[in-house]
Amino acid sequence: MTSSSPSPASTPSPTHVAIIMDGNGRWAKGRGWTRLKGHEEGAESVRSALDSACAHGIKYLTLYAFSVENWKRPEDEVHGLMKLLMRFLKRYKKDLHKRKIRLRIMGRKSDLSEDVRTALTKMEDETAHYTDHTLIIALSYGGRTEIANAARTLAEQVKAGTLASEAIDEDALSGTMYLPDVPDPDLIIRTSGEERLSNFLLWQCAYSEFYFTPVLWPDFREKEFTAAIEAYKQRGRRYGGI
Repeated sequence: MTSSSPSPASTPSPTHVAIIMDGNGRWAKGRGWTRLKGHEEGAESVRSALDSACAHGIKYLTLYAFSVENWKRPEDEVHGLMKLLMRFLKRYKKDLHKRKIRLRIMGRKSDLSEDVRTALTKMEDETAHYTDHTLIIALSYGGRTEIANAARTLAEQVKAGTLASEAIDEDALSGTMYLPDVPDPDLIIRTSGEERLSNFLLWQCAYSEFYFTPVLWPDFREKEFTAAIEAYKQRGRRYGGI
């Protein structure tokens, strides 16, 4: 006798959705345009994803915007991406306040230029009191870097005598991550047909569901977002149990 599959209704909408936004360059290349044009169109998909997340009642939306490895890209592309980020903050500032969306940044802020850090910190401070929804932007982020930093913090605490080595467990390590109060992602989406994490949320993804789509990020809009959520709802999450 085989066990029955969980009914679609057994899995509610995710609380936290994280997206690896991939395919801007290929989208632009296919049209004979510059990579920066692809990033500009991808910024419109960011707005669409935020709209869709709010419509589906998703509390946390994390977007992988810029990795620690992305600093190796051509200087003009990196500069253009930072300009796009600043433009996004100015353009959607009122919308974040209107919807009561909290903005948080995850990653090595020290890598960013002073003007970008200042603008991001200001927006984080201004929206810190909102609890309805949270938009998390991963900037100069790397999963291995985050874990290494957490391990270093715990080692320093042990050296200082404020933490016993035997007290180091999963909770202790989780508590020293960039945003320890944010729940692990229920669903991780990657666009463009690639099926890898690319150093994204390596610690937090232990029990995440994954959704890979061939749709390039600039074409990933409300219809595609809803399809990912509906696919997630059909899955049975057991966390190692039965």
